[in-house]
Parts: sequence; structure tokens; C-alpha cells
Amino acid sequence: MVKRQLFRAGCTAVLLSGVLLLAGCEDRPVATLEKSVRTTEVPPPLAQPPAELLATQRAFTEVSSKVTPAVVNIRAERMGAVSRLRPLFEEFFGDLFGRRPAPQREQSLGSGVIIGGEGIILTNAHVVEGAEQIKIYLADQRVFPGEVVGFDNKTDVAVLRVKSEQPLPVAVLGDSDRIRVGQWALAIGNPFGLDSTLTVGVVSATGRSNVGIEDYEDFIQTDASINPGNSGGPLLNIYGEVVGINTAIVASGQGIGFAIPINLARQIAEQLLTTGEVTRGWLGVTMQPLDPALAEAFGLDKVSGALVTRVLPDTPAERAGIQRGDVLLTFAGKAVRGVRELQLQVASAPVGKGVPVEILRDGARLTLNVVISKRDERQPPPKAAPAEGSWLGMSVSEGRDGLEISAVAPGSVAERGGVRAGDQLLAIDRREVRSLAEFERISRSLRPGRTVVLLVRRGEAALYLALPVTRE
Repeated sequence: MVKRQLFRAGCTAVLLSGVLLLAGCEDRPVATLEKSVRTTEVPPPLAQPPAELLATQRAFTEVSSKVTPAVVNIRAERMGAVSRLRPLFEEFFGDLFGRRPAPQREQSLGSGVIIGGEGIILTNAHVVEGAEQIKIYLADQRVFPGEVVGFDNKTDVAVLRVKSEQPLPVAVLGDSDRIRVGQWALAIGNPFGLDSTLTVGVVSATGRSNVGIEDYEDFIQTDASINPGNSGGPLLNIYGEVVGINTAIVASGQGIGFAIPINLARQIAEQLLTTGEVTRGWLGVTMQPLDPALAEAFGLDKVSGALVTRVLPDTPAERAGIQRGDVLLTFAGKAVRGVRELQLQVASAPVGKGVPVEILRDGARLTLNVVISKRDERQPPPKAAPAEGSWLGMSVSEGRDGLEISAVAPGSVAERGGVRAGDQLLAIDRREVRSLAEFERISRSLRPGRTVVLLVRRGEAALYLALPVTRE
């Protein structure tokens, strides 16, 4: 038998009357792959990679193999409503046919992590909220019905439970207070329904607040890829410990994802498991963040702390002696970096126990003991009291409820300092003003060249504004 030689397919094959015709073929042999496969004679291009890279790669693979079994895929079904008419019909006929929304089953995908041998799963509240049916898929292809133990919308934490006759893999929880920027961060989840996906990055930032995602924010920021379907999955350190619960991404940016610190998530989960609800501490003040001008005006050498704009009556703050104009510097021994961080610190404080609070008042540092009370989540915030001379470009008139700024000149010191028409003027230079006579007396006593602090009421909020005093 004659052995045929194979040729590269670069020709046109035509079957005509049972005869195979080859057109445009070149008699060139097919390239073999013998020299492209690693053998004893063909070593890899890099015979000995750096030991550090091999160790890192080995760590990634070990984390994935040991933690992935404890990561679950969550499928939550809920009923939604959609129109019976197609958009084209809706545009032309509108409600002519009396269309009504038709119920349709919606399905959301998310991730979770098993944190208890009795089938306790940690995930995001937005993954399971409103779900009528929940199915939990394990990495080993086992499927369980899921039960919602409880969830907390203000932190986006939810706890589920599954029942299994066989032991379930359990992840190890780490300490999110110990993570540092630049450390490795690994995310495991089910982005776009792709099971058991591992992504790797670093911790980009910690203590992220003012993101506008949740009421209480203290996010870990990471550039480890987090995509739709990753929500509720674990963020891990290089030891394979869970340090966060992935929750959100910045849709307009790449490499910006956020995770709830595991210490916060664990605290919420423990309350949901023991009482079925979350209890938060309450201080009883309204606050505003400091800017460089306000920090300088209040005698601070850096922009830190939270400025008290109002103390509510019969509250822990009032009983402890906190006053409007105090700058809260530390709470329970931890520095206050901003208003949102302090809100989370207060909410997490033990109810009924004293907490030391360091304040700055009139240039002096004081430490007060505040006994935190339970916050009533159902109680609406108390309504503030409703909100002519001229000074620094603002016109002030005497209204029924005090002094009101009736106009602000464009380009004036007042406008540049943030004063708005309609603001209620409460204090100048930390001295209350209740009448035009007091306004005139205090404003005339302030010499040009210094910075003055105004306290104004704007809607439901009280604000401090720092303005330079100039000659008019």
C-alpha cells in the first residue's frame, strides 16, 4: 500500500458527478507540532521561573481548590410584571386595549459562601430580597432549596440556610480590620452564571464611605474583577480567609469593586441568626463633614472628625453633654475620619454601655462618656424648627422663626462660601443670633482678615460655613 502524504487544506474541493475535484491546491506538506510540545529534548522557553512567581501561583491555585467548594451559586426567583403589548403596539395604541401588566417570573443570579457547618450561607440582601423560591447550587453539583434567615438592607447583608444530611464545606473567616492596601485580594463567584470563577487583584483601598450604595458604608475597594453574579461571593486574602463579601461595582469604571468587610457582615449575621433583626446604636446628633476652611476655623491642624450641627433633646448625646459646635475626634478609642464612618461606629456600638468620646470644644480637648441607646429604625427623623441687614454680600431679614437670608449677591464672599438664599441664619462666630440687632452687633465686631464661621439651617440640615471677613 502506498502511503499518502497529507497536504495543507488551501484548495477548493468540489464534488461533481461522484468525482472529487481539487482546485487550486498546492503540494506543500502540513507543518508538524513535534517541536512545539514540551519533551525532554525541547525544554520550556523559561526553564526556571523565579521562585517568588511559582510560590504565588501555587498559593492562588491552593486558595481556589480549598475555598471554591464552600462558594455557592444562588438562583432566586420572583414574580415581576411586564406589559402584554410589544413596544411598537404600545407606541401607537397606548391604553386603547386596556393593557395590564402580565406576571412573569424573574430570576436573579448571585453568589454566596458557606460560613457554618449547619448550612449557614452569607450573601447580599439584594440577591434574595423578595424571592419566592431560592435554589443553592454547590460546586460539586448538589442542589438545595434555600431558606432566608434574615437580611439587612442598610448594609446589604443576608443570611440563608440549607439542610443537608451530609457535611458541607465551610469557609474560614478572617479579620478585615487587619487588611492593608496593596495586599492580594482574590474573588470567587459566579459572574454571568459562570460557576466557580476566580479573579485576582489587590486591595485598592479600605474604609471607603460616601459611595452612595448603602446607608452604612465601610467598603473594601479592590481591582479583583467583580461582575454581575459575583454579588454575595467571598473576597479572600492570600491565606484563603474570607475578608469581605463582594457587593458592588462602579459601572462606568474598570477595576473598581467594593466588598463589605467580613467583620461587619459577621456582626450583622450573628444578630440575624440570634434575634432575627439588627439592633443599632443611636447617639442623637446631626453632623456635617469638615473642609479645610472649617478645620482651620475650629482650630484643627488637619481635616478630620465630625462637626456637630444639632443635638436632639433627651438623647444620649445631650445627656453626655455634647453641644452644637463640638468636633467629635474619637469614638470608643478609634479616630473619627468622617461623618459616614462615625455613623457606622455608633450603629455598631453596644447598646446600654458607656463609650468614651473625645471632642474638641473652643480649642480644648474633652473626653465624655456616652451611653448609647437603641435606634428606632421606624421612627422618622425629628423635624427641625422652620427656617433686613446686609453683610459680606448676603441680605438678612427677620422672619417668623428667626433670621433668614433673603438674598445672596453673585460673586460675593457669601456666595463663594456656600451661603444660599433661603438659609436660616442660626449663629455667627459660634454666637447665636435671634434678631437683626444681634446680627448687626456681631457682624460689625468682626475685623477684616479673619475667618468667621456661620451656622445655617438648610431644609432639615444644619451646616457650618467658613467665610473670610473682608472690607465692604
